[in-house]
Order: sequence, then structure tokens, then C-alpha cells
Amino acid sequence: MIKLTRVSKTYPPDVHGLKDITLEILPGEFVSIVGQSGAGKTTLAKLLIAQERPTRGTIEIGGWDITNIRSREVPVLRRQIGVVFQDFKLLPKKTVFENVSFALEVAGEPTKRINDIVPQVLRIVGLEEKGFRYPRQLSGGEQQRVVIARSLVHRPKILLADEPTGNLDTLNARDIIDLLQKINAFGTTVVLVTHNREVVNALRKRVITLADGRVASDQAHGKYLIS
Repeated sequence: MIKLTRVSKTYPPDVHGLKDITLEILPGEFVSIVGQSGAGKTTLAKLLIAQERPTRGTIEIGGWDITNIRSREVPVLRRQIGVVFQDFKLLPKKTVFENVSFALEVAGEPTKRINDIVPQVLRIVGLEEKGFRYPRQLSGGEQQRVVIARSLVHRPKILLADEPTGNLDTLNARDIIDLLQKINAFGTTVVLVTHNREVVNALRKRVITLADGRVASDQAHGKYLIS
């Protein structure tokens, strides 16, 4: 599903984001990527969605070599990878329904299909009764659920969640992780980038630890090892 082979990323003049990373994430896995600030987590996430290109090595997503992906192909890639960020990035003047449907409108989907899909994904995230509310009328946890719903509209094979609980309290963070596990149970590969020790330790799933741009450990049923 995701395969990195000897991937390095260097930023000018000589800053190493990743150094000779080789790893593989299989279809249907739930993998946590952890590490201290500057370890390479954000760089790895940006490479997976082609926001950055590797300096060396190859990256494959679903058998597609995206190492030198063309700009016009990036939207196609990003319909295969749903992305959830710590910053909700919701449109404040649009309702929940409109925020979610906007991703489909941009892709040129017909109105009938939009009206079919949006209620489905809102039901998955438990917001089917709040489609006509605005972001300001929602809690932080509910806003993150809208973001997750928006990430699901293209039925992606991979969900990349970059610090999705960073702005949430413990209870809401637990609810979001439960939702990610539910999505994973549907067969979606989930890559969770996080520094939340409690979340990682409770999951007891695969944990890849980055340190100084390299893979420091890769545990099948791991814990947050960073002190």
C-alpha cells in the first residue's frame, strides 16, 4: 500500500528531514508514526501526499510510483489519501454539510452524487443531525469529525491523520481515535502521526519511531518509547 525505499529529503542549505528511510505499510494496517520535534514526522507526511518531493529514493502508493509525480496528477493522488490535520481548516461561512460537500464540488461531482455521499459520511462520524450547523456552533471534537468526514468523501484507501488530537482534550481525543479505529475496521489504511503518548500506548498497534530523520524502531504492537 505504502512503500518507501531509501528515501531521503534534504532542505537547503543542508538540513536533513529524512535520511535513507525504508519502510512498508500494508493495506488495512493502523500505524502510528511518532518522534520528537524535528524527527521527520511532518516531512514524511508531506512526502506521502506529494506536498514535497524526495531528494533521493522512491515512494509508492498503491503500486503507483509517486517519486516524480506531475503536478496535474497530485489531485488524483489526494483523492486516494484522505488527510486530517490538527488545524481544522473549516470554512466558517459554510455549514457542516457545505464544508463536506465542497471537496466533492471542487472535484466536479454532480449534485445528486454529492447529496448521496455527504449524509453517508456524516453518519459515519456521528454528525448526521448537525449538517446545517456552522463550525462556530460545534465543539472542537465535532469540528474534527467534520474534517474526518470531508477526508472520507472520495472513499480513500489511506487516511493520513497528522496530529488530529493536538487541539483536543483527553475525552475528545479518545473519541477521535475511536473513530479512526472504526474507519480502519472498514478496511481503510490509517497512518497516525502523533506525539500523544496516551493515544499510542492505548492503541497497541504498530508504532514506527523516527529519530534524527531515521527509523529508530518499528514495533508490531508497540508503545511510545520516547522519553
